[in-house]
Amino acid sequence: MFRYLQVRRDGPVEQVTLNRPDVRNAFNDEVVTELRQWAEELAPDPVVRVVVLGGAGPVFSAGADAAWMARMAAASREDNERDALATTAMLRAINGLPVVVIGRIQGAALGGGSGLAAVCDIVVADDQAIFGFTEVKLGILPAMISPFVLPKIGVSAARELFLTGARFDAARAKAIGLVHAVVPAAELDAAVAKYVAEVLTASPTGIAAAKALIPRVWGRPPEDVAALTATAIAAQRGSAEGQDGLRAFLERRPAGWVVK
Repeated sequence: MFRYLQVRRDGPVEQVTLNRPDVRNAFNDEVVTELRQWAEELAPDPVVRVVVLGGAGPVFSAGADAAWMARMAAASREDNERDALATTAMLRAINGLPVVVIGRIQGAALGGGSGLAAVCDIVVADDQAIFGFTEVKLGILPAMISPFVLPKIGVSAARELFLTGARFDAARAKAIGLVHAVVPAAELDAAVAKYVAEVLTASPTGIAAAKALIPRVWGRPPEDVAALTATAIAAQRGSAEGQDGLRAFLERRPAGWVVK
């Protein structure tokens, strides 16, 4: 179905793997198109509840493909803007998925690779992984990824890391909020599996509603979002899963959505 993505489904879990290991899973326009198509097709799927996004080979993603960047450097401004908007649309499609997206990071996530990590809900990295918003080293800037990275790492870290292009280790990535768990490489899959198992004990509609709520509430004072949050909780309490969850709690049994 895809040239540069491997997609495998195991019940409610979908494994999506960037599959260009010969170029360290670098992005080009085809990868961008395939990721957007995959995300848009997955969004309405009622079966999948969690996605594991990874990269084939020793590196998660080295960022933009050199040949792609060389081609865009010679392209018109209009073509460059069109290309950038396509990348933004891909990131928005993944960021807006109503399911949990877990990033599995090994080796390195540089430039757009770090941007792809930023649109994951949970990121697990091996303790030797290297990150970096390295665009300024190439004379460009981390423009398309910035709306997704800034809410994760904050303005202060961005001013250091965007402006220097410096690479940083997994421990620093965790400290600034880009990564949530750092483990030895041999334990990477087990750590991801633990998060997957945790997600599968939670309400799918509750997860989707909570994920949609976060960007609507973030950065706003409580009085401005009181009506929004009241509407959100009332709707979920009255939903089928909300009702089942309450009954399951009172009856001391697993809710109907729990997968063990």
